[in-house]
Amino acid sequence: MKTSFRLMPTLLAQVVPLCVPLVLATHLAWAHAFLIRASPPVGSSVPTSPPQLTMRFTEGVEVLFCTVQLLGPTGAAISVPTPKLAPDDPTTMVIPLPKLGPGTYTVVWHATSVDTHKTDGQFQFTVGS
Repeated sequence: MKTSFRLMPTLLAQVVPLCVPLVLATHLAWAHAFLIRASPPVGSSVPTSPPQLTMRFTEGVEVLFCTVQLLGPTGAAISVPTPKLAPDDPTTMVIPLPKLGPGTYTVVWHATSVDTHKTDGQFQFTVGS
């Protein structure tokens, strides 16, 4: 048994440096605002024009540094208001939408989390059948 205890410091010296980058990478991965839910839902089909677009992120966002662009069925940009935070929820942006006709719409977003990390992405939803 005494020989196994002598190996412990050597083993720790080899294993700990391998674990530290993994722990740091995991922490840094969560230091970004990733989209976790949208309404209309990502890839969904809704029967009528939604009154607003809501986007919920994994952490709070600095809405002044976030952008949302809506592209219509032809790919042309549709004017939408500046995103606002949902009342009492710093993780959710709300964007009022104009009346949308039938077709597939693309949402292109750029978010800046409260710790200033930037993320972006896009998704689609369809209005009508």
